[in-house]
Amino acid sequence: MTHRDDVGPVCSLRLLILLFALNPELLLLRAAVRLRDNGYDGLLVAINPQVSESPNIVPNIKEMITEASFYLFNATKRRVFFRNIKILIPTTWKANAYSKVKQESYEKADVIVADSYVHSDDPYTLQYRGCGKEGKYIHFTPSFLLNDNLTAGYGPRGRVFVHEWAHLRWGVFDEYNNEKPLYINGQHQIKVTRCSSDIAGTFVCEKGPCPQENCIISKIFKEGCMFLYNRTQNATASIMFMQSISSVVEFCNASTHNPEAPNLQNQMCSLRSTWDVITASADFNSSVPMNGTEPPPAPTFSLVQAGEKVVCLVLDVSSKMAEGERFLRLQQAAEFYLMQIVEIRTFVGIVTFDSKGEIKVQLHQINSNDDRKLLVSFLPTTVSHIAETSVCSGLKKGFEVVEKLNGKAYGSVMILVTSGDDAHVDNCLLTVLSSGSTVHSIALGPSVAGNLEELSHLTGGLKFFVPDKSNSNSMIDAFSRISSGTGDIFQQSFQLESTGEMVKPQHRLERTVAVDNSVGNETIFLVTWQTSGPPEIAVFDPNGRKYDTSDFTSHLALQTARLRIPGTAEPGNWTYTLNNTHHALQALKVTVTSRASGLTMPPATVDAYVERDSTRFPHPVVIYANVRKGADPIRNATVRAVIEPETGDPVTLRLFDDGAGADVIKNDGIYSRYFFSFAVSGRYNLKVHVYHYPSKSIMSYSVPGSHAMYVPGYIANGNIQMNAPRTSIGWSEEEQKWGFSRVTSGGSFSVLGVPTGPYPDVFPPCKIIDLEAIKSEDGVTLSWTAPGEDFDQGQAASYEIRMSKSLQSIQDDFSNAILVNTSKLHPQKAGVKERFTFSPELFTNEPEHQFDGETPEHHRLYVAIQAIDRSSLESAVSNIVQTSLLISPNSAPALTRDYLILKGALTAMVLIGVTCLVIVAMFYSLNRRKRRARKENETKLL
Repeated sequence: MTHRDDVGPVCSLRLLILLFALNPELLLLRAAVRLRDNGYDGLLVAINPQVSESPNIVPNIKEMITEASFYLFNATKRRVFFRNIKILIPTTWKANAYSKVKQESYEKADVIVADSYVHSDDPYTLQYRGCGKEGKYIHFTPSFLLNDNLTAGYGPRGRVFVHEWAHLRWGVFDEYNNEKPLYINGQHQIKVTRCSSDIAGTFVCEKGPCPQENCIISKIFKEGCMFLYNRTQNATASIMFMQSISSVVEFCNASTHNPEAPNLQNQMCSLRSTWDVITASADFNSSVPMNGTEPPPAPTFSLVQAGEKVVCLVLDVSSKMAEGERFLRLQQAAEFYLMQIVEIRTFVGIVTFDSKGEIKVQLHQINSNDDRKLLVSFLPTTVSHIAETSVCSGLKKGFEVVEKLNGKAYGSVMILVTSGDDAHVDNCLLTVLSSGSTVHSIALGPSVAGNLEELSHLTGGLKFFVPDKSNSNSMIDAFSRISSGTGDIFQQSFQLESTGEMVKPQHRLERTVAVDNSVGNETIFLVTWQTSGPPEIAVFDPNGRKYDTSDFTSHLALQTARLRIPGTAEPGNWTYTLNNTHHALQALKVTVTSRASGLTMPPATVDAYVERDSTRFPHPVVIYANVRKGADPIRNATVRAVIEPETGDPVTLRLFDDGAGADVIKNDGIYSRYFFSFAVSGRYNLKVHVYHYPSKSIMSYSVPGSHAMYVPGYIANGNIQMNAPRTSIGWSEEEQKWGFSRVTSGGSFSVLGVPTGPYPDVFPPCKIIDLEAIKSEDGVTLSWTAPGEDFDQGQAASYEIRMSKSLQSIQDDFSNAILVNTSKLHPQKAGVKERFTFSPELFTNEPEHQFDGETPEHHRLYVAIQAIDRSSLESAVSNIVQTSLLISPNSAPALTRDYLILKGALTAMVLIGVTCLVIVAMFYSLNRRKRRARKENETKLL
């Protein structure tokens, strides 16, 4: 791609600004929450299709958000509230007087209501990025919305919603820590992890309130002991700690924040208060508090429900599609989508276009396999002789097709495939946006218009890129990723395998694919090839049963062969072999799909995406893979991302869920990694493979990271009032006889400004985000995960550790803080856990760093670290940690044992030296006197 990459998006942006200025209501059509005149518009709450219909769920959602709006308005000092909310009703519920969906879908929701299959009712927010950055969604269980008894532990639902909204919108974190409920403060006192420190409570043993010393052993609670908070408090902060207390109406600010508490907020935001992070957000920078004393208007709600599922394929048949094998790959992928992916009872139409659009078939509902075959027969068989492409003409015909069902395109899906460089895509942006349809775009080859993806961006659709490589299966991967968007994983098709390889004559492609017991229905093996006839195929099930080429249904014109496993596929490892019996090298590709084996066990799912749709060299792209079973995270999976550029070889990256580097929270089911190995400017395709080996599968009972605190009980009027025990906390281990495998497309992203020739090292080590400090006998022990030479890859050259008694100083001026001697500290490879111990007392004798010790605050010590690579490029400063010095008030700093030994040795040496000098002097004096006396005697004799 060339400089045109910059031109397309700029022109599109200018046009959109003009359109929105002329018609502000178009903003509400976009799939994103917008802040306008202090009110949030476009908040989408979606109910999962598996949730049983209840007359109280929707009213309780309304009541919760209405309460949250007023609570949020006061907590933000009259700054923001909720104005317009849409609630997406699942199609599994009875139809009512609901509005028809436009571009809303379950997958785009800001808030989801879904069951947790491990029976935990914790409200939580999926935060996959760092401090100050938006999360993915808020999750509530139906039980949380319906069971009023849970409010005793979590607090009023509206307050819980505000707690989670702060996670989602402003990227702040929890101020409690169930894993570290206690810590030692600057005065070496054991304290309870909380914010603010003014929130009072009592240590409780088995028989009632008890002294602290009777309840704690080595910074952990004795069995049967806990700390219960008073139900009546005077403290007004903090919402991110305990929103359930009635007096809490604020976020912790600079005056109430507890920087000593070992919580995620302090770790992720370098000891900044939640209010500091919130006020630095774009919402606060673009708004001012409302005048007066009147409350904000109450939120308005609209209920929407999807109608019939409607899809139209809009396929490019211009002469550009004849280049390479683009047209054949389009035919194969479209047939794959119609035969294996699109869900039953979906209406499907087909449109083709070059410079003009043409309807190939009007909407036809899929009710059987014959319906699928009929639609395949209408796929285009030849390309046009016209090179010009008109995307808008194709989409116009697509809208014409879908509007024949209900008169509107609302809720429909367009799957747009093109390889043309259409310079006039901007002409139909307004039409597409106002249509109520979602456009998924698939770009073939490097010459596609740079702003094609704007169609998907505007409508909340997916976007894909397919490179011109014979062994790339990315076209089929793209079609496989496109689902109905209802959130019903029991109806979706899952991709278990996707591979392609150039195979020499008389050589074989041989692999295994794991079929787990949560899938197995409608399991299909699809084989594609390049030559006139199929390869020799053999498939073996886990029991050794063989399926050969004769068991496959071949479509010679499309060069595909398909094997449908009868009934439910046997769980275990399936082996397949493709033997290239042709006389030339050819690309052989295999795709395996399957559906859920039943309605009781949710299949493992993978959702892959990038942090940003585009970046400019040398800024990296962060790749994420969200691996879950239902709504719950899966640990210890092997996750690999494959990134395909427009030209050049693909790059494979292992993703990690270790809470270091690009990964924000450990064990939350989101696997992450930096990608920066850019080959060229242009589009890149992302595919993710996930494999979980047969072993003990570890499932989360409670999602790590960001969720509202459940209070076990309170002290009320001196009496202990316990709440119902919190259900299913921690992790479960289930014996897995079979592993599972999943493959998914993560869509495409663009990179601009990549140098055409060799370039110097421009990639620094990544920021260390998991620095921890623990006081030890020898001083302070730091631990962290090693970054790399380049972000999270390789091995850094050195570390720079600095400390200060001032948090503000180390935050604002790290390079002038006290430097710690790290000459004996040598970085290890990226991902390895580092440990380093030093004695901060050695630095307290310097006059400019004396700690006067007048107040407890002067006992605190703040520490941070930077990694440096061989090109002297520095990482960002790590998260800041605090510890304390062993210095008594108004006393000199304590001397270390080594220093005292050294001082004693030097003193002894000085004393010995002085003694020797005295002896030498006396000896010299005596000798001198003897010589003088001898001379006098000689004189007398003469």
